[in-house]
Amino acid sequence: MRGMEFAELKAFIEVAERGNFARAAAYLCMAPSSLSQTIRSLEERLGVRLLHRTTRSVSLTEAGEALLSRVSPAFLELDAAIEAINDFRDVPKGTLRLSVSTIPAQMIIAPMLKDFLSAYPAIHLEISVDDINTDIVRGKYDAGIRYGSLIAQDMVQVEASPPSRIIAFASPEYLDRHPRPERPEDLQHHDCIRFRLGNQQLLPWEFEKDGKKMEVAVKGSLVVNDVDLLIKAVKEGIGVGYMAESYMQQDMEKGLLVPMLTDWSPTYLSWYLYYAGTPSAPLRAFISHLRERLQTGLPSSSR
Repeated sequence: MRGMEFAELKAFIEVAERGNFARAAAYLCMAPSSLSQTIRSLEERLGVRLLHRTTRSVSLTEAGEALLSRVSPAFLELDAAIEAINDFRDVPKGTLRLSVSTIPAQMIIAPMLKDFLSAYPAIHLEISVDDINTDIVRGKYDAGIRYGSLIAQDMVQVEASPPSRIIAFASPEYLDRHPRPERPEDLQHHDCIRFRLGNQQLLPWEFEKDGKKMEVAVKGSLVVNDVDLLIKAVKEGIGVGYMAESYMQQDMEKGLLVPMLTDWSPTYLSWYLYYAGTPSAPLRAFISHLRERLQTGLPSSSR
């Protein structure tokens, strides 16, 4: 249906239901003469008379009654559909799909789930956790959470965590049996537990101090692609790990893990929530909740 045809049918409905051109014209913000011409154009296009007109009243012809019985419910349904869309815009409701890498899933998402879902019971939250740099547009996700350096430049980014270093760490038991590394290259003499990323590449062990950057080619008997398994293996004294400091903060405070080479550990970018286009009402609610949590400094990791 073309725009002009839609306008003509809407004008016909208003005249038919009000039985008066002047009242219908006032409702449609039109001049009565323009409204009369619109109805004449509709009748000419359909080839039938729809209204009986007198100086005092307007009534429907048989054809007009038949047309009104079909188009009036259709317009009511259109109005209801538009109101339903307004609900999605104004009230946070519907499905929110997120693609999140492993660490922020545990450190950022898990601690806020209960409060968020309690605050927005009309939102259905779906979270996909993986360490692949997922194309959220192709995957039909509303947003993702990744390290800032992994996010495409055309995405809108919202900080989701404070900056965090990636550090080498070990258990007290391991360090009782092995000399503590003093320089990054000393790690080549240690059993290092490596982490395989979602793209199948091994996470590089990178260090920096006084403007000098270096990457150490570490070796070890264990490779994993699960963060919690890596940390558990380090706690068991199997070897040295390399992971985000903020994720292990609680274990380090308890003395279960010992940070190493911290003077060689650069500060990396925060994790960021990112999305394309205009955010939906559920996503706006999620971003607001995330920002509030970040500003109040609530505990991140739930481990």
